[in-house]
Amino acid sequence: MSALRTLRRLPSTLVNRIAAGEVVERPASAVKELVENALDAGARRIAVTLKEGGRTFISVVDDGVGMSADELRLAVERHCTSKLPDDDLTDIRTLGFRGEALPSIASVSRFTITSRPAGADTAWSLEIDGGAKGEPRPAAHPQGTRVEVRELFFATPARLKFLKEPRTESGHVADAMRRLAMAHPEVAFRLESEERALIDLAAASGSLLSADAARLERLAAIMGREFADNAVAIDVNREGFRLTGFAGLPTLNRPTGQHQYLFVNGRPVRDKLLAGAVRGAYQDFLARDRHPMVALFLEAPTEMVDVNVHPAKTEVRFRDAGIVRGMIVGALRTALSAAGHRASTTVSDAALGAFRPHTGFATPLPMGRSYGNGASGYSSVPRGLAEAAMQFMAPLDGLSARVEQQSANIAPGNYPLGVARAQLHETYIVAQTDQGVVIVDQHAAHERLVHERLKTQLEAEGVKRQALLLPEVVEIGEDGARRLTQRAAELADMGLVLEPFGLGAVVVRETPAVLGEVDIQGLVRDLADELSEMGDHLSLKEKVEEVCGTLACHTSVRAGRRLTVEEMNALLRQMEATPHSGQCNHGRPTYVELKLADIERLFGRR
Repeated sequence: MSALRTLRRLPSTLVNRIAAGEVVERPASAVKELVENALDAGARRIAVTLKEGGRTFISVVDDGVGMSADELRLAVERHCTSKLPDDDLTDIRTLGFRGEALPSIASVSRFTITSRPAGADTAWSLEIDGGAKGEPRPAAHPQGTRVEVRELFFATPARLKFLKEPRTESGHVADAMRRLAMAHPEVAFRLESEERALIDLAAASGSLLSADAARLERLAAIMGREFADNAVAIDVNREGFRLTGFAGLPTLNRPTGQHQYLFVNGRPVRDKLLAGAVRGAYQDFLARDRHPMVALFLEAPTEMVDVNVHPAKTEVRFRDAGIVRGMIVGALRTALSAAGHRASTTVSDAALGAFRPHTGFATPLPMGRSYGNGASGYSSVPRGLAEAAMQFMAPLDGLSARVEQQSANIAPGNYPLGVARAQLHETYIVAQTDQGVVIVDQHAAHERLVHERLKTQLEAEGVKRQALLLPEVVEIGEDGARRLTQRAAELADMGLVLEPFGLGAVVVRETPAVLGEVDIQGLVRDLADELSEMGDHLSLKEKVEEVCGTLACHTSVRAGRRLTVEEMNALLRQMEATPHSGQCNHGRPTYVELKLADIERLFGRR
């Protein structure tokens, strides 16, 4: 065992490198910190240049307020900041505030910062080489700041081993910049890598676009036009919090959650609470392996949110997480309900893309007679083929008259989903609208209708409970038992009656009747874990709604059932009046709409 040594203060260069290990994980981390500084400085144009993914060179140029020579000296010292005027960590209104970014980056690179404040006669430049700081000297530069980082991690070569290939590192930089650009549509962003533009976003014109329109245009440029065309607006206020942004329709979904962008007071975050709230809001509309596309911006009172829980400031903590989660879930569900039976346009686009124009048969079909106008025809039609064709194309007895009678009473233009005209393969309803054709999957559509009806009944009558013949004891540890018993009254409202049972256990006496036979041990343990993470009882609601989805699937109109014209039109009318009917319980579309103009283009009429 080594002898104890005298306490000593670590050298400042080593302290800065330790801080750099927390703040600067890769080139994207450095770019994020520098771009955030530019935004805090009021920049309206930010340009970033990379070489080798940022490993050998990073340049960040902005047109912000700039700094004097004396300010430059302080800016590269640890814990020097202009962003905490009252030294109050509960009142943070900027992206940066720790005063660690510049000294941390400079301690592991060859670093140059050049800046010129508004109205100054000259700019000033300061160089730092692996933590060794020089003195400011005059330089030529317009108003704003330029930061150049060369040979990142040369002072800590072990970190270089963990960097990926340049293209991967450039991708991480681009992702960080896109997130910041989403929150600041009024700022122009440009990213170049190896003389190729990866991002080039013009600033929104405030005089031409509203704030919402400007934000949606910026989101369209980053997330794609299909998102802008298939998103619903969010704007909710509750107890000092405001939630704005856009949420994609459930039928516009992706296999991963990487297209979910969440912001708190303009800061991009990757927060489990917020991500869980989004998942909870959509869980009734998507299969568990599909994820929605959203961009949500939460404005919170500074005293209600702690952004100082992670060195990279990517996580936050709320004083009342329940308000935030409930607000997100409620706002998303309300907006999706307001969308009614709407499905994303990508569904019809995919359907149109599947069509292939037919330009003729490789071998001409034989025709059994010549044409009266003298045109040459094909010969040798088998006897009876024409008669069989005529018989096949004749309308079914009574069906044509019934459809015509329905059409006389119901005009397609009066209803978004039109009037039923036919049923194909005893699975798909074909309806005519005033603008085109709608094709409905009868099983998927009715599944959603039944599901919504079950949920409405549950909300109106409450959750009925069933008593267990033998109460079941579940051991979950002291913390889990305490969390559950604290919520016992709320859980009872959801149909789950439990009470403490000794140390670290609960006894379950009643369960929701709608669940039927349930794995009580698994349900209670999952509930305790999720209460620990989320702080509410939404998971039980999710299980109830999941059962509703299963019941709906087994009790809805099956594919392969022949429907009458009256039944088809009744289904269409119910879809128009039912929220979320544009998708089934698994996020699949219930109908496809083909516009007449698109159909005409398929046949070369346009």
